[in-house]
Amino acid sequence: MARYIFITGGVVSSLGKGLMAASLAALLQARGYRVRIRKFDPYLNVDPGTMSPYQHGEVYVTDDGAETDLDLGHYERFTGVSARQADNITSGRIYRDIIAKERRGDYLGATVQVIPHVTDAIKDFAQAETEDLDFVLCEIGGTVGDIEGLPFIEALRQLHNELDRDQSCFVHVTLVPYIAAAGELKTKPTQHSVRELTGLGIQPDILLCRCEKPLPESERAKIAQFCNVRKEAVIPALDASSIYSVPLQYHAEGLDSEVLRHFGLTAPSPDLARWDDIVDRYQNPEGEVTIGVVGKYVGLQDAYKSLNEALVHGGMANRVKVNIRWIDAEIFEQDDAGIASQLEPMHGILVPGGFGERGSEGKIAAVRFARERKVPFFGICLGMQMACIEGARNTAGIAAASSTEFGPTTEPVVGIITEWMSAEGLQQRGAESDLGGTMRLGAYDAKLAGNSHVATIYGTTEISERHRHRYEVNGAYRERLEGGGLVFSGMSPDGLLPEIVERPDHPWFVGVQFHPELKSKPFDPHPLFAGFVAAAVEQSRLV
Repeated sequence: MARYIFITGGVVSSLGKGLMAASLAALLQARGYRVRIRKFDPYLNVDPGTMSPYQHGEVYVTDDGAETDLDLGHYERFTGVSARQADNITSGRIYRDIIAKERRGDYLGATVQVIPHVTDAIKDFAQAETEDLDFVLCEIGGTVGDIEGLPFIEALRQLHNELDRDQSCFVHVTLVPYIAAAGELKTKPTQHSVRELTGLGIQPDILLCRCEKPLPESERAKIAQFCNVRKEAVIPALDASSIYSVPLQYHAEGLDSEVLRHFGLTAPSPDLARWDDIVDRYQNPEGEVTIGVVGKYVGLQDAYKSLNEALVHGGMANRVKVNIRWIDAEIFEQDDAGIASQLEPMHGILVPGGFGERGSEGKIAAVRFARERKVPFFGICLGMQMACIEGARNTAGIAAASSTEFGPTTEPVVGIITEWMSAEGLQQRGAESDLGGTMRLGAYDAKLAGNSHVATIYGTTEISERHRHRYEVNGAYRERLEGGGLVFSGMSPDGLLPEIVERPDHPWFVGVQFHPELKSKPFDPHPLFAGFVAAAVEQSRLV
């Protein structure tokens, strides 16, 4: 029987509900329970796929090709449980499906309403595919009181009443701000937030109180009294030095114990050796390296959330601290002389994924610098395409090499992909297809050349990685590119789509069409990131 933990947030956004859900799931998992985490997003977009990273951060892609909220990345990184399409729902998707049913006549002429049709759809989503689970954690996006979130709150209220008494628990994440002028922590915002939630028919069972100063026992008792919860169920959540220390911190404060007490469960103490090792590797590095990330969305780190964490994981694998220098690719288009001054201090250069022409020439310039100066280079998705265009122009003699993504070109080294094979069969797209969900999305297999650098890194010649892109390197240019020293070391199983390129004459130069950062975890760093950081460590010894 699956038990449900419903997680809501109050007072302000960005309190870390997703990190809290991931940490609690990891603690329950460490006690031997089977867990899965789901995210309810109230916005009207069908999915985040067409949203600007500046609006919503990165788009996280699952093995089954869903474009989802970045919190699903936290869920995977903390639990190792692969997320799937069924783990993220939006208001837009719910309303789209309901309207489609209404148009087909599925409701037999009934008036379609928020209650029961929308709330029933939300409840169905929460309970789908849960037969083999012990706990299902459901995070509600936004803040209690947001108008778009009301159907989700109502659906969970109904579901709580429909489940057995010991089958659901409400955890409310709130803020206890510190007022420096008064020298006090203030509990009133939490009281108001809980009052708002109870006014919607939900009494929280546990309060997770985010605060930047220790929460005195007197204030903890006050919150418990005014919010109608046990004092032990008021869990302080102080700011942490690292997100990877949060599970240990929450365990020390008794969060997982209080959850089990609520459900009337007893379980062995959690095995937290994995997390002790992660924190030790993070807090006690034996060196450091600096990686320059030359991208388009560097003004918001959430736009590259998984990439940031994967580099940290690569550092953990090598017991070094990774300092990330975010560099706007456009500055290299405005000042050629600035390329060397910006990139010479770097021990490694990474060009990440992205869309559109803006900053592309700056990324190509960064690739050229890395190639000529023998600095470890890692190109991901668009970064691999920029590496191919740079190689075509500067080592293969194709001066007009470009991508059709940037406009008409006589030398389309990169072009839009119109058809490919997936697990579901032949997929076809056109240049005029909708932007949302029309890319090569999800996990695809690739075969690596047995004598390649990447085969050594992976320790195998068959891999599966997650994709999210609309354009591909044109295989018709393979012979000329390889003549210029850029080897196609990974291909799709049918041999048609380039997946990985590398330069054998370079200390570490790898470009991949997929997004390896999406599969990296602190307890299982992705081999490409571990290898890239290892190469950066070697580079640091040369400079």
